[in-house]
Amino acid sequence: MNEWIEGAIRGEPEAYEQLMKQFRGMALAVAYHKLEDAFWAEDIVQEAFTEAFANLSKLENAEAFPGWFKVIVERQCYRWLRRKQHSTSPVQDLLYNVDSSDEGDNPEQLVLQKERYRILRDSISSLPSSMRHVVDMFYFQGYSLKEISDFLSVSVPALKKRLFDARAKLRRTLPVADVITVFNELYEGGKGMLHITNGDHAADRLRRSGIEGEVIVWRELYTFGPVAKDMGNEMERSKRAAYLEQQLGIPQTEYLQIAELERKLHAFHQYKEIVLWFEYDLYDQAMLSFLLHYFNGQSLGDTKLNLLCIDAYPEIEVFRGLGQLTPGQIGRLSGTWHVMGAEEIQAGSQFWQAYTSSDIQDHMDYLQQNGTVLPFAHAAFEAHLSRLPSQSNGLTSIEQATLEAVNQGVDHPYSLFKHVSERLHVLGMGDLEYWAHLRRMTKEPYPLLLLSGVETFPDFTQHNENFRNAVLSLTDLGIQVLSEEADWAELRRDEMWIGGLWNAQGEKPHWRWDRTSHFPVEMST
Repeated sequence: MNEWIEGAIRGEPEAYEQLMKQFRGMALAVAYHKLEDAFWAEDIVQEAFTEAFANLSKLENAEAFPGWFKVIVERQCYRWLRRKQHSTSPVQDLLYNVDSSDEGDNPEQLVLQKERYRILRDSISSLPSSMRHVVDMFYFQGYSLKEISDFLSVSVPALKKRLFDARAKLRRTLPVADVITVFNELYEGGKGMLHITNGDHAADRLRRSGIEGEVIVWRELYTFGPVAKDMGNEMERSKRAAYLEQQLGIPQTEYLQIAELERKLHAFHQYKEIVLWFEYDLYDQAMLSFLLHYFNGQSLGDTKLNLLCIDAYPEIEVFRGLGQLTPGQIGRLSGTWHVMGAEEIQAGSQFWQAYTSSDIQDHMDYLQQNGTVLPFAHAAFEAHLSRLPSQSNGLTSIEQATLEAVNQGVDHPYSLFKHVSERLHVLGMGDLEYWAHLRRMTKEPYPLLLLSGVETFPDFTQHNENFRNAVLSLTDLGIQVLSEEADWAELRRDEMWIGGLWNAQGEKPHWRWDRTSHFPVEMST
């Protein structure tokens, strides 16, 4: 493939043909999934190849071409969907269209609306060409400022200045006062927009990217501890706060600040648009599903709900999260989000209801469903259930990966966390969560690991240099369990939460994870 890309950069037709032959099927599948229209998918793929070939010289690593090209295909799809969505532009929606129920009763109103639209169009045509192009692309064709910036090679701040100057000129020249009012109410690329994302690193880069709008971080960890379908229930919230303080060292007062975020969420109608920025892993998919479950029970009204959820970025060889991206890279994602439909929102709610259920059958039913509506949901849900004790030795996927790594010589806590979190990247596991699992594996009376050089694990507020230099080693029991000569879950029988599934202290885990079938199995009594 590298030689084809290099040949395409040199302009060799055969190289172009080979790349198109290699990736056309993939591109068509991606485009059809987004558009559900075979004719337009063909057209979009051709445009994507044209864009890709024109920019091949910018691709530093040839091996990144598949992911890079997939992003181009998706971006072309989003552009098409926005153009389709605005087949009548925002201006046209306001000035040209009237409710069909009024047309027969008030034909004069329709004539007046058409006349207003003509006046506005004529007034815009009198603007200097630099302003006219930007106004037309932004207000009438629905392109984002970032897309216009890329197309015209003009900075976003300069485009904003042109739009401001254009509006000022139109206020002085338009003869119809109502048109000016309508124009002032148009969406201006960020005003009335709320961005919700998964962590402080991503939020910081989003704020510095130039994308306008308010940014909030959804501070929750639904992959650890007790969860319930209704997370606003005071009893459930108090139980969860106490558990997180005990297991992770997060002060209850700190956790209970989630109530302020929920109040912000309940006031969503004040925003014209909401953009959800999330990733492919379980940590994000659980968070996303919670939010979609909430919105599924609401009337969105005039608020538009958008989603940007990715598992790759062209310039990042190993993509693990939005926090890896620079503000500039985040900025280039502006406008690539898509408007969520009822089916997607409903699918997110179904994920959350299954994930928080205390009935294993609900989890298994969800895993057997066709999970194509939200593309990353099925893999994340499978990763969730892999945290059940295994059928062979009673270890969860996290515990199994940890023992294997220590057995291979990865014996310091931070290097071990890096190794395990990379191997199980689909979990999106953070360090505090991992320390809780590691602490459990060192606890008497059935420790799998021996921790030397430090006595305590770090909590929410600590940074312990001694812990960084500590050494982990397998105990005799750890060796036996890793060799599948002993069952750790049978021995420990301690309290464990996996989504809404709860194993009480002293009880033998009734359901196990089969690593071969990738499905839960019931243990014989």
